Amino acid sequence: MHRSRTTQRSSRVVRGLRLPALVATGALVLAACSTPSGVGGPDDQVTLTYWMWDANQVPGYQQCAQDFEAENPDVLVNLEQYGWDDYWTQLTARMVAESAPDVFVDHAQQFGKYASFDQILDISDRVEDSGLDLGQYQDGLVDLSRGPDGGLYGLPKDWDTVGLFYNADMVAEAGYAPEDLWELEWNPRDGGTFEEFLARMTVDENGVRGDEPGFDPSRVDVYGLGYNESGGGFGQVQWAPYALSNGWTYADTNPWPTSFHYDDPALAEAVGWWRSLIDKGYMPPLPVATSGIGTIESLGSGGYAALIEGSWNSRAMAELQGVDVRVAPTPVGPTGQRASVFNGLSDAIYAGTEHPDEAWRWVEYLASPACQDVVAAEARVFPAISSSSEQAVAAFSEIGIDAEAFAVHVEDGTGTLSPVTDRWSEVQSIMQPAMDEVMSSTGDPGPILSDADARVERMMADG
Repeated sequence: MHRSRTTQRSSRVVRGLRLPALVATGALVLAACSTPSGVGGPDDQVTLTYWMWDANQVPGYQQCAQDFEAENPDVLVNLEQYGWDDYWTQLTARMVAESAPDVFVDHAQQFGKYASFDQILDISDRVEDSGLDLGQYQDGLVDLSRGPDGGLYGLPKDWDTVGLFYNADMVAEAGYAPEDLWELEWNPRDGGTFEEFLARMTVDENGVRGDEPGFDPSRVDVYGLGYNESGGGFGQVQWAPYALSNGWTYADTNPWPTSFHYDDPALAEAVGWWRSLIDKGYMPPLPVATSGIGTIESLGSGGYAALIEGSWNSRAMAELQGVDVRVAPTPVGPTGQRASVFNGLSDAIYAGTEHPDEAWRWVEYLASPACQDVVAAEARVFPAISSSSEQAVAAFSEIGIDAEAFAVHVEDGTGTLSPVTDRWSEVQSIMQPAMDEVMSSTGDPGPILSDADARVERMMADG
């Protein structure tokens, strides 16, 4: 989801702090109740270790753990929170050492790898025996934890889509009303009203806007649209909203695709237009975007006027000091619809846990309204349960975030499930440098993407 780099400065773009410094290189360990593991508790009390990466969600899940322990006095939950990069490195190492956490938050891009190595417990029988209603979750989320064998390897935790965050004062100064941004559309020929908006929001060092005579694209003070990197083969907050609304799909089927579509002209067309925003001065060049300077603080400092970001960062945006940040949905594309990746996290049980029954009770509780309503009230993410998700929309509204900008993809069915494969790291090893090359060049991206797709297909065929 998000990677943390060393703080640097370039132009007026300022680094966003993705994760608290105190957990950037290690874990923050929190016991859900005041009794330390093995000290003063019942002799038969079981201690479960639960891992997550998002520090912003820790308070909500601490409350869930305390509530769970009150109902299950024989179980103590120790919550450990790692930064994003450390999380996956440590989790893989601990699985190899057969000492992984009992329960952990899983991601669609990582799930396939762990499932293929039998590192996650299949909970299908437990779900059936419990009578758990899988229909209570948002459509598609359960599929993100289905293995190729049909087994179920986690329960839905939350969902996310992306939206267009923007500096409200800059937008008003440029002559736009908030409702105008809900009507934006793009196309790969001239960029449509979305490109007109980005041109208007871009300002050079002499105060000339991108749609005014004399604009200097080589000396930009405020970029109309920010981004953090090329997006590799996923592009969730980079190129995916444009490619998906241009009729492109990731693969032949999902989950567990056998062939990807990176050679589709619809992708080259969308990415080519997106890259052209750099040439026009409306987006920063790739070296500036990847210099270690983050998009969130860049929006807050005035280096970016707008950016595509995930719903998971809504609260961080709202809490930026000295700037009024609001959100609109992604622009409507040539298909006549807007688009977003629709991703969802799950809670999974380590196959080697010594306490599978207790771990199941905890996962079942995490996936219940009792916990997900607590998470909804925190206004950090959208819980997987539909009714809890509706509560989250209301909670977001109370702190000034128009959550409908994200929910519109669920309501209109314009979300595309995140691709699930056990070969994702290999796909990325090919597509990341390919997309970097596309964003660093000025030629037709088609040949670059076609060559990368051929290598992806060979890799998939080799098994």
